[in-house]
Amino acid sequence: MEEMLIQLTTAFVGSLGFALLFHVRRERLLLASLGGLLAWGIYLLMGQATDQEVVRYFVASVGLTVYAETLARAVKCPATLFLVTASIPLIPGGSLYHTMQYFMEGDFAACSVQGLTTILLAVAIAVGMLFPTSIFQLIRRVRQK
Repeated sequence: MEEMLIQLTTAFVGSLGFALLFHVRRERLLLASLGGLLAWGIYLLMGQATDQEVVRYFVASVGLTVYAETLARAVKCPATLFLVTASIPLIPGGSLYHTMQYFMEGDFAACSVQGLTTILLAVAIAVGMLFPTSIFQLIRRVRQK
């Protein structure tokens, strides 16, 4: 439990750091940072349901995108503001690091396996963001007609 709290705190702080780096306005800093906490929280909760990393990343990015799209409409600003800053905790940096580590050690079999995992995680995040965004745009177009 303590480890989960530390992970959630670092997800929040990491998102906050990137929000500051991207000059997010003060009144939206908390909302952007909470998105990172939410995304990582969903990722951790999905760990209780499945051990499939790709599924966990996909569901977390879907939840994050729904949060960002909903919040963007509520505060009348682009969803990208929340989506980019809050997706920072989901970046599979550890997986990419291990891919490069295996490559530098000359363990090309492990590098290939880890590289494929890294690519699958990135695709899961991208598709997880694309799916809800498309639905939100479709709903908006239907309402406009």
